[in-house]
Amino acid sequence: MGIQRLLALGLAIVVAIPAQTRPPLTIDAIMQGPQFYGYAPQAVRWSGDGERVYFQWKQTSQTQDKPFDTWVVPRTTGAPRKLSDEEAKQAPPVEAATTRDRSRSVYSQNGDLFLYDYSTDKATQLTKTAEAERDPHFTRDERRVAFTRGGNLFVMPLGLGAVEQLTEIGAGREEPKPADPKTSQGTLQLQESALLTAVRDRAQLREDADAKQKRERPRKPFKLEDKQTVVRLQLCPNEKCVLALIEDGAKGAKGDDVPNYITESSYTAMITGRTNVGDAQENYRVLLLDAETGEGKWVDPGLAGRPAWQYMPVFNEQGTRAVMLARAEDNKDRWILSLDTTTAKASTIFTDHDDAWIDGPGYETLGWLKNGDEVYFVSERDGWSHLYTEPAAGGSFKQITSGKWEVESVAVSNDGSKFYLTTSEGGPAERHFYAQSVNGGPRTRITSVAGKHEVVLSRDEAFLADVHSYVNRPPELYTAEARPGAALTVRTDSPSAGFKQYAQQQGWLDAPIVQVPARDGAMVPARLFKPANARPGGPAVIFVHGAGYLQNVHKYWSPNYPREFLFHHFLMEHGYTVLDLDYRASAGYGRDWRTAIYRHMGGKDLDDNVDGAKWLVEQQGIDSKRIGIYGGSYGGFITLMAMFTTPDVFAAGAALRPVTDWSHYNHGYTSNILNTPQADDEAFKKSSPIFHAEGLKGALLMLHGMVDTNVFFQDTVRLSQRLIELRKENWSVAFYPVEDHAFVRPESWADEYKRIFKLFEENLKP
Repeated sequence: MGIQRLLALGLAIVVAIPAQTRPPLTIDAIMQGPQFYGYAPQAVRWSGDGERVYFQWKQTSQTQDKPFDTWVVPRTTGAPRKLSDEEAKQAPPVEAATTRDRSRSVYSQNGDLFLYDYSTDKATQLTKTAEAERDPHFTRDERRVAFTRGGNLFVMPLGLGAVEQLTEIGAGREEPKPADPKTSQGTLQLQESALLTAVRDRAQLREDADAKQKRERPRKPFKLEDKQTVVRLQLCPNEKCVLALIEDGAKGAKGDDVPNYITESSYTAMITGRTNVGDAQENYRVLLLDAETGEGKWVDPGLAGRPAWQYMPVFNEQGTRAVMLARAEDNKDRWILSLDTTTAKASTIFTDHDDAWIDGPGYETLGWLKNGDEVYFVSERDGWSHLYTEPAAGGSFKQITSGKWEVESVAVSNDGSKFYLTTSEGGPAERHFYAQSVNGGPRTRITSVAGKHEVVLSRDEAFLADVHSYVNRPPELYTAEARPGAALTVRTDSPSAGFKQYAQQQGWLDAPIVQVPARDGAMVPARLFKPANARPGGPAVIFVHGAGYLQNVHKYWSPNYPREFLFHHFLMEHGYTVLDLDYRASAGYGRDWRTAIYRHMGGKDLDDNVDGAKWLVEQQGIDSKRIGIYGGSYGGFITLMAMFTTPDVFAAGAALRPVTDWSHYNHGYTSNILNTPQADDEAFKKSSPIFHAEGLKGALLMLHGMVDTNVFFQDTVRLSQRLIELRKENWSVAFYPVEDHAFVRPESWADEYKRIFKLFEENLKP
C-alpha cells in the first residue's frame, strides 16, 4: 500500500470514529517511549546480491533492556523475519573495512575477526581468542588482514602463514642494568660475578640469548609515556610504517566522581567522572612507527607550535597519499594536512577559521576521490555547510554545493563519478537524498516524499533502503528503486497498538511550522501545538529543546524528543497551546545562527523564547500571565535563565537535568562557546544561572537523575543551596536515584512528566 493511500485511509478513519469513543491520552502510556511509538529500524545493510535487506530491530512487546535482534526482509515483497542467533552470525556486517572491488569485508564482532564474502553472502570466522581484536583492515595486496590486539598491530594471512606482530608499543625487552660499585648491592653483584663461575656462565647465556633475540627481532620497542594510550593503529599501504593515534591523557586534572547509591551490593559505588572546562584535557597525536626498526616519530603538523588535536590520516585508494585533519585547541581553526609518511611531516592544504568556534554538520568529513589526487571535505566557509574538493598536493579548492542549506552526509559512487548527498536543499525542515557529479553542476533529487530520508544503497546502487519518517509517523524501513520519483514500499510496522489506535481515532498532529518574529528582525522557526477548542486567554507552554546545537522544528519524527512530541498532545488535550522553537544556536540554519550565542548563552537564545511568548500573546490570544516553560539539559538551562532573568514573562518553569554553572560542565562543549573560566570569566558569569538566581519570582521545579554523568546532579544541589541562602520558597526539586542524564526506566519518565504537568496545572490555570 503506497504512502498516499495510507494517508487517505487514515483521514477516513478519523472522520468515521465518533468523538465520544476517543480514549484520553495518559502520561503513563506516552512515557513508555519506544515500547509505545515503536523502535526504529537501525544498522541497515544489503546482501551482496541486492535481494535482501538486513537491519537491527525489536518489537514493542520486548523490554527496553533487551538488545536489538537481526532481521531480514526481501527487497521487493514479503514480511520481515527475525534471524536466529546462528543466522545472525552470517548476516552482512554493520561496519567493516572493504576490499577495493567491494567483494569482501573484514570486521570485528564480539572481539573476534570475521571475513564476509559478498559473492556468497557468507561469513568466515578468522580468530577465536580471549584477547579482543579490533580495527581490522586489508593490506595493500588484500591477501592479509592487519588488526589491533592488546595495543599493538598484527598482520594475519588469509591463507596459510603465521601471524606477525608489527609493533611493540608500551612493552618490550627489559635491558639489564649494570652493577653500580657505589652502592652496596652493586658491590655485592660484582663480587658474586668474580667469585663464582656458575654466575658468570648464567650471565653469558642470558647475554647470548638477548643478542640472538635482537638479531632475529631487531624492532625497537616504543615506550609510551604516563597517561598515553593507543586509540587506533593502521598499517601504511607500503607496509613500511604504522600510524598510531595516541591519546595524551589529561595530566594533573581532577575529575568529579559520581556516587551511585542504588547498587546490587547495597554499598555506594563511585563512578569516575569527567573533568571540567578549563582543566587540563586529553589530546590526540599521530605517531609514525618504522615497521622494521620500531623507531617512532611524532607527526609534525607544521602549525608553528600551535596546539592542535590531530585526527587519524586517511589514505587514497591507490595508497600513494595521505591526508589528515587537525583542530586547534582553542576551537577556532581547522586544517587539512597532507602527510609525508617518510618524514612524518605535514603541510597545510586548506584552513578554516571561525572567530567563534569551528563546527557545523559534517565538519569532520574528509575523503578521497577515485583519482587519488583530490580530496573532498565539508566546510562552513561561506556561512553554510557545503561540499568542496581540492588537490591533495595543494592548490585552489572548488566549491561543489552552495546555497542557504546544508550538506549533512557525503559518499562517493562505486565508479567515482558522482557524490551521494543528504542535504536540506528542499528546505530546513526536510532531509533528502541527491546525486551530483564530482565535478559539480546540477543535483538529482532521488527521494521525493516529505520528511527525513536515511538512505542506504544496494551494492550495485540500483536500489535503496530508506529509513523514512514524517512529523507524526515514526521511522519505518522502506525499499525502492534508486531513481527519482520511484515509489517507496513500507517494509516494517513498528508502533504499538495503542499508538496506532490514537493515530486512527484522534490523529497525531502534523504540527504546523510557524515563523516567530524576533526583536532583531530574524524569523525564528517554531512548531505550534494548538488545541482544537483553544479560547482567548488560555494557557501556553514553551518547550526548549536540549543540546543547544540541535534541530527540533522539522517535518519528520523527532529523533531526540519523541516523548515530548506526544506530551504536547497530552497538554493540548488539557487546553494548553505549546510552542517549540528552533531558537538561536539551533542546528540547520547556517553558521551565523549557530554561533549567535558565542560568549553569552542565555542571550539571543533566551530572547527568541521570550519573543515566542510575546507572539503567543499577540497572535494566539494567550494570557500573558499564564505562560510556562520547560526543557531538559540545555533546555533546562534556558528554563532557569528564563525564570531568573525574565521573571515577569513565565509564571512557571520545569528545568530537567539543567546546567546551572557552566564552569562545572565539560570542556569539549563549553570551551567552544564560552572559552575557559580562567580566560573569560565574564562570559561564564553572564551565562550561568546560579549567578542570577536572586531574580526568581515564578514557580520553579528542578528534576535531575542522581547518577547523571553528563550534567552532574551536583549542579542542581549547588543551585538548591543558593536558593536556600537567598530565602526563596517557590521552588522544589525531584531527584531520581537510578537515572543518568537520559532516563531509561518508564516509571521515572512518567513520574517526571506528571510533576511537570502538575506544576503547570497549579500555576497556569485559574
